[in-house]
Amino acid sequence: MTTPTSLGTVEARTRLHELTVIDVRTPGEYAGGHLPGALNIPLDQIQRALPDIRHAAERGDVLVVCASGARSENACRILADSHIPTATLSGGTGAWAADGHDLHRPQGTTRATWGMERQVRFTAGTVVLLGLLLGLLVHPALQILSAGIAAGLVFSALTNTCGMAAMLAKLPHNRPRAADLDNTLAELRNR
Repeated sequence: MTTPTSLGTVEARTRLHELTVIDVRTPGEYAGGHLPGALNIPLDQIQRALPDIRHAAERGDVLVVCASGARSENACRILADSHIPTATLSGGTGAWAADGHDLHRPQGTTRATWGMERQVRFTAGTVVLLGLLLGLLVHPALQILSAGIAAGLVFSALTNTCGMAAMLAKLPHNRPRAADLDNTLAELRNR
């Protein structure tokens, strides 16, 4: 397994004009703020975009970003397996914003969308509380729901993956509309 090249926010900012930036977060997260010029290709759509990303990489360097760097590292590994060289932004858009760099937001974006990490925390907390409540009110064996979430969180931490995030990414509000993704891929081809 190849470890992706990593750029710090200062180097990425300096080179932004020469990079093709791909944001692998959900469309809602992307709408909440992204690097200037970034194109939104969610992680679960990377396979579909391989030919266009390969073409972009042949023209110049590709920087892959997400909220914290974990999803972009996964995307870089997928791309490396297809012999497409990329780099990831250390610390993701969180580090970018923390270092005082501007995040762009699409025009007309009025609805605040929760980031994936927040969606995972909310869902995990809700299921844990539900499991405890059902265990008290219905049957103690239903506390297994809470134990299952706890086990999933431990597994997530140990493997640096998140099955719950993968499931939540499939919800309609986290998915790109087909036309949006097609437009993004066309823009990537024409850069």
